[in-house]
Amino acid sequence: MDKMDQDLLAALTRDGRASLSDLAALLGVSRATVRTRIDKMQARGDIAGFTVLTKADLAQAAVRGLMMLAISGPGAERVRRRLVGLIAVQAVHSTNGKWDLIVELGTETLEELDRVLFDIRRMEGVETSETSLLLTTQTGARRR
Repeated sequence: MDKMDQDLLAALTRDGRASLSDLAALLGVSRATVRTRIDKMQARGDIAGFTVLTKADLAQAAVRGLMMLAISGPGAERVRRRLVGLIAVQAVHSTNGKWDLIVELGTETLEELDRVLFDIRRMEGVETSETSLLLTTQTGARRR
Protein backbone atom coordinates (compact mmCIF):
# COMPACT_ATOMS: atom_id res chain seq x y z
CA MET A 1 0.00 0.00 0.00
CA ASP A 2 1.61 3.26 -1.10
CA LYS A 3 1.06 6.82 0.22
CA MET A 4 -1.83 7.50 -2.19
CA ASP A 5 -3.62 4.32 -1.08
CA GLN A 6 -3.09 5.31 2.56
CA ASP A 7 -4.43 8.83 1.89
CA LEU A 8 -7.41 7.40 0.02
CA LEU A 9 -8.12 4.95 2.85
CA ALA A 10 -7.91 7.76 5.41
CA ALA A 11 -10.35 9.88 3.37
CA LEU A 12 -12.77 6.96 3.08
CA THR A 13 -12.46 6.29 6.80
CA ARG A 14 -13.50 9.89 7.48
CA ASP A 15 -16.35 9.78 4.93
CA GLY A 16 -17.21 6.44 3.37
CA ARG A 17 -19.84 8.12 1.19
CA ALA A 18 -17.49 10.65 -0.40
CA SER A 19 -17.96 10.78 -4.16
CA LEU A 20 -15.26 9.65 -6.53
CA SER A 21 -15.06 13.23 -7.78
CA ASP A 22 -14.52 14.61 -4.27
CA LEU A 23 -11.89 11.97 -3.51
CA ALA A 24 -10.13 12.64 -6.81
CA ALA A 25 -10.04 16.39 -6.13
CA LEU A 26 -8.75 15.80 -2.59
CA LEU A 27 -5.95 13.52 -3.82
CA GLY A 28 -5.20 15.43 -7.03
CA VAL A 29 -5.85 12.47 -9.33
CA SER A 30 -8.55 11.39 -11.80
CA ARG A 31 -11.83 9.70 -10.85
CA ALA A 32 -10.66 6.62 -12.79
CA THR A 33 -7.53 6.42 -10.63
CA VAL A 34 -9.61 6.61 -7.45
CA ARG A 35 -12.00 3.91 -8.71
CA THR A 36 -9.13 1.63 -9.74
CA ARG A 37 -7.35 2.03 -6.41
CA ILE A 38 -10.54 1.36 -4.42
CA ASP A 39 -11.19 -1.77 -6.50
CA LYS A 40 -7.61 -3.00 -5.94
CA MET A 41 -7.80 -2.34 -2.18
CA GLN A 42 -11.07 -4.28 -2.01
CA ALA A 43 -9.56 -7.17 -4.01
CA ARG A 44 -6.51 -7.30 -1.68
CA GLY A 45 -8.74 -7.13 1.39
CA ASP A 46 -7.42 -3.75 2.56
CA ILE A 47 -11.04 -2.56 2.38
CA ALA A 48 -13.37 -5.20 3.78
CA GLY A 49 -16.55 -3.18 3.30
CA PHE A 50 -18.32 0.09 3.83
CA THR A 51 -20.62 0.92 6.71
CA VAL A 52 -23.13 3.46 7.94
CA LEU A 53 -22.75 5.33 11.23
CA THR A 54 -25.99 6.07 13.02
CA LYS A 55 -26.64 8.77 15.59
CA ALA A 56 -26.38 6.10 18.29
CA ASP A 57 -22.93 5.12 17.00
CA LEU A 58 -21.70 8.64 17.66
CA ALA A 59 -23.03 8.78 21.22
CA GLN A 60 -20.43 8.63 23.97
CA ALA A 61 -19.58 5.15 25.13
CA ALA A 62 -20.21 4.30 28.78
CA VAL A 63 -16.53 3.51 29.40
CA ARG A 64 -13.94 5.75 27.76
CA GLY A 65 -10.19 5.84 27.95
CA LEU A 66 -6.98 7.11 26.44
CA MET A 67 -4.29 4.56 25.63
CA MET A 68 -0.79 5.87 25.00
CA LEU A 69 1.41 3.58 22.91
CA ALA A 70 5.15 3.34 22.33
CA ILE A 71 5.87 1.58 19.05
CA SER A 72 9.11 -0.29 18.38
CA GLY A 73 10.84 0.14 15.06
CA PRO A 74 9.16 1.63 12.00
CA GLY A 75 5.78 -0.03 12.67
CA ALA A 76 3.70 2.96 13.80
CA GLU A 77 1.79 3.25 10.51
CA ARG A 78 1.00 -0.48 10.43
CA VAL A 79 -0.23 -0.35 14.05
CA ARG A 80 -2.29 2.78 13.30
CA ARG A 81 -4.02 1.05 10.37
CA ARG A 82 -4.91 -1.93 12.56
CA LEU A 83 -6.19 0.32 15.33
CA VAL A 84 -8.57 2.34 13.15
CA GLY A 85 -10.23 -0.93 12.16
CA LEU A 86 -11.24 -1.75 15.73
CA ILE A 87 -14.82 -0.87 16.70
CA ALA A 88 -13.79 0.39 20.16
CA VAL A 89 -11.27 2.84 18.68
CA GLN A 90 -12.80 6.29 18.29
CA ALA A 91 -9.62 8.09 17.16
CA VAL A 92 -5.88 7.55 16.79
CA HIS A 93 -3.53 10.50 17.23
CA SER A 94 0.15 10.57 16.35
CA THR A 95 2.20 12.67 18.70
CA ASN A 96 5.72 13.60 19.71
CA GLY A 97 7.37 12.96 23.04
CA LYS A 98 7.32 9.77 25.05
CA TRP A 99 4.34 8.21 23.23
CA ASP A 100 4.07 7.53 19.49
CA LEU A 101 0.28 7.14 19.36
CA ILE A 102 -2.62 8.12 21.60
CA VAL A 103 -5.76 6.05 21.11
CA GLU A 104 -9.24 7.17 22.18
CA LEU A 105 -11.28 4.14 23.21
CA GLY A 106 -14.95 3.66 24.00
CA THR A 107 -16.76 0.54 25.16
CA GLU A 108 -19.94 -0.28 27.03
CA THR A 109 -18.29 -2.21 29.89
CA LEU A 110 -14.97 -2.37 31.72
CA GLU A 111 -14.67 -6.03 30.72
CA GLU A 112 -14.98 -5.07 27.06
CA LEU A 113 -12.35 -2.34 27.50
CA ASP A 114 -10.05 -4.87 29.18
CA ARG A 115 -10.35 -7.21 26.16
CA VAL A 116 -9.58 -4.34 23.75
CA LEU A 117 -6.55 -3.27 25.78
CA PHE A 118 -5.28 -6.85 25.80
CA ASP A 119 -5.70 -7.16 22.02
CA ILE A 120 -3.91 -3.87 21.37
CA ARG A 121 -1.00 -4.76 23.66
CA ARG A 122 -0.51 -8.00 21.69
CA MET A 123 -0.18 -6.20 18.33
CA GLU A 124 3.21 -6.59 16.68
CA GLY A 125 5.20 -3.40 17.18
CA VAL A 126 3.48 -2.27 20.39
CA GLU A 127 6.35 -1.99 22.86
CA THR A 128 4.63 -0.49 25.90
CA SER A 129 1.41 1.26 26.81
CA GLU A 130 -0.29 3.29 29.48
CA THR A 131 -4.05 3.70 29.76
CA SER A 132 -6.14 6.23 31.66
CA LEU A 133 -9.90 6.07 32.09
CA LEU A 134 -11.78 9.26 31.29
CA LEU A 135 -14.00 10.17 34.24
CA THR A 136 -15.57 13.46 33.12
CA THR A 137 -15.19 15.64 30.04
CA GLN A 138 -15.72 19.35 29.64
CA THR A 139 -15.51 20.93 26.23
CA GLY A 140 -14.65 24.49 25.34
CA ALA A 141 -16.35 26.73 22.81
CA ARG A 142 -15.87 25.52 19.27
CA ARG A 143 -14.06 27.82 16.90
CA ARG A 144 -15.56 28.51 13.53
